[in-house]
Amino acid sequence: MERREQPAVPVARLAGVGREQFLRDIYPRRKPVVLKGMELGTCTTKWTVDYLSQAEGSKEVKIHVSAVPQMDFLSKNFVYRTLPFDVFVQRAAEVKHKEYFLSEDEKYYLRSVGEDARKDIADIRKQFPVLAEDVQIPEYFEKEQFFSSVFRISSAGLQLWTHYDVMDNFLIQVTGKKRVVLYSPRDAPYLYLSGTKSKVLDVDNPDLEKYPLFVKAKRYQCFLEAGDVLFIPALWFHNVISEEFGVALNVFWKHLPAESYDKSDTYGNKDPTAASRAIQILDRALKTLEELPEEYRDFYARRMVLRIQEKAYRNDYG
Repeated sequence: MERREQPAVPVARLAGVGREQFLRDIYPRRKPVVLKGMELGTCTTKWTVDYLSQAEGSKEVKIHVSAVPQMDFLSKNFVYRTLPFDVFVQRAAEVKHKEYFLSEDEKYYLRSVGEDARKDIADIRKQFPVLAEDVQIPEYFEKEQFFSSVFRISSAGLQLWTHYDVMDNFLIQVTGKKRVVLYSPRDAPYLYLSGTKSKVLDVDNPDLEKYPLFVKAKRYQCFLEAGDVLFIPALWFHNVISEEFGVALNVFWKHLPAESYDKSDTYGNKDPTAASRAIQILDRALKTLEELPEEYRDFYARRMVLRIQEKAYRNDYG
């Protein structure tokens, strides 16, 4: 089984970036960047395990529990369980557990959701109001653009699957350390997608017999420490590993007109409505090609690809 580790391009790290500079010099480039030294409130010093446990008490939270470090959303190699928040925090901070669901070294992950996950977005001010008072969210976008603020807690060593979101977001690392691997939207053909997620689970040692094109994907990488903020532009793929027990907050905002987004999307990962319609039309076109013999299907499919490249591909990627 051939495996090859990819070289990584470091993500730029910038300190002292204000709103005006971000919007003028960084945001238009549509590339990830780590922002350092931002004012985030008292959360970076107050959010110890004991404080977190006491602040929100025993309210129940739904969590992911995995017996292995690499979580895979496609194969669902984890289970959902419910715990009191204070119990969950204590367990997530442990390496070995006296009480557990699957194994004594199982990993825990909280991704906050709305009261009704099918209808309500995650908003730390509503789901965790006490903790929300400690956070100062960078106001680098207009208030009406706000979509969600997703509270996250991860066990040490936990790795999340590679995926993209359709909205711009800040990943605010409040406590602990993370490694984030990113891939440009342009490299989507090499990531073996199933919906918004990549089938390549192990980005460090990919199985190139199974995923031979993956080696063509250009890997970007950064390490986040407490207080760092990673700007992840929409459509950039990201794979996150928690090197330590840590707490983070994702803030998503709408940078397209509001009507561009699927109104039923509470997670920020459903393709824009125009993109969904285009994919449905393409599927119907491919179905129509099945009426032709193989030689003709191949010829006209290639013509369709050329038409798409001519009409829709960008030529100005840096």
